[in-house]
Amino acid sequence: MAVLAILVFWFIGLNNKIKQEDQSVKKQWANVENAYQKRMDLIDQTVSTVKGAANFEQETLTEVINARSKATSPQININDAADLTPENITQFQQAQDQLKGAFDRLLLTVERYPELKAVGNFASLQTTIESMEQEILFERKKYNDAAEVFNKMIVTFPESIVANILGFKEKGYFKSAAGAENAPKIDFSK
Repeated sequence: MAVLAILVFWFIGLNNKIKQEDQSVKKQWANVENAYQKRMDLIDQTVSTVKGAANFEQETLTEVINARSKATSPQININDAADLTPENITQFQQAQDQLKGAFDRLLLTVERYPELKAVGNFASLQTTIESMEQEILFERKKYNDAAEVFNKMIVTFPESIVANILGFKEKGYFKSAAGAENAPKIDFSK
């Protein structure tokens, strides 16, 4: 009887430990989503500011608006532990990378419009967005750190026994964007 009681308490203790780490991952995922939401809001403000510029290239704006729409479509429910899978994280990251690429192209296009660059609101937004990108990278790193702790826990003995019984699955990681290993080509000849 004592052995059974010890096993029950052992199981409960490991279960609680795994659930606490799972909550840490979910909390950090919420921080990542919060950072991305702040970027979305800044992008909306920037697009509105750019729309006010005369003769601005509509195609570039449309690309950013469409990418923003796609970036909000992959929804990950942090209350469902199964949603933070490697596949879902990859899908989320691809949509966010597509938005960042479109937005970066918008900012490059703006360089050809000195009247827009002179607008104080635009310059302020551009600076805020640059710091926002740093915040996103920071929150993604913290998420990866939390996911690593959780993933290590559920694959090591004896926690892996409890994790398998209760159905805990590996959390996905953020990875660098495709092509990030290649140095950008800079051409000063123009």
